[in-house]
Amino acid sequence: MTDAYEYRGLIAEAWDLLRGDYSAWPDRPFYRAIIESQAGPALDVGCGTGRLTLDYLAAGLDVDGVDNSPEMLAICREKADALGVDVEGRLFEQGVDTLDLPRRYSTMFVPSSSFQLLTDAAAAARALHRFRDHLAPGGVLVMSIMSKLWPGEMLPPHMQWSDWYRVAEKQRPDGTGVRRWARSQFDHEQQLEHEENRYEVLSPEGEVLRTELHRRSPAVRWYTQSQIVDALERAGFTNVALTSGFTQAPAGPSDTTFCVIGREK
Repeated sequence: MTDAYEYRGLIAEAWDLLRGDYSAWPDRPFYRAIIESQAGPALDVGCGTGRLTLDYLAAGLDVDGVDNSPEMLAICREKADALGVDVEGRLFEQGVDTLDLPRRYSTMFVPSSSFQLLTDAAAAARALHRFRDHLAPGGVLVMSIMSKLWPGEMLPPHMQWSDWYRVAEKQRPDGTGVRRWARSQFDHEQQLEHEENRYEVLSPEGEVLRTELHRRSPAVRWYTQSQIVDALERAGFTNVALTSGFTQAPAGPSDTTFCVIGREK
């Protein structure tokens, strides 16, 4: 791998802290139910610091993880050690559009809308082909998608930066804090979001001790429901379906958070 990865520095260091308690997030039981129904090995695509991988391994499921950030994977290994979870041979540092892993999976899941970080359309298409090539016969791919359609709302201006807004602020065990600021601009024609993030480390008294600015331009590609279905079908997936959020109910036309599920032929 090169050093061309985005989740580094304070983004990685503060990832779990700023996300907070995710034990009740609805995607955890959703993906787990699919993995268990498929009765085979699973791959967490964009596993990051191991939010789902470590949880499922601790529960006895056969799960591997892949991510392109060595810093996020290092944190995942540290957490695994602390939890007594064995991740030897299970974590891989690769880009998803060049995925080349040693085994095939009954389930591949892409949580947290991570597929949308592939902002280049050709790279996204390649990734879907690599996903299908890594599925065992009858295997399932499931991805969460967050669409920027703003139903019933006024669209933000085209390609104009928003004001800075505070995303999150949390205190660390040593008394220092971490604060994240962000601003965005939207390319409605290309369906791309550009983003800048400013991370600050704060003293216990609130003084800014360290600052990092991270720009992702573009940061996210969004899809309509029909676009993501078409993308999977063009990659050779069959029985492609959409669910409303992290449920088994079919997605409705106004759902902007949904999951797409496709099967290997």
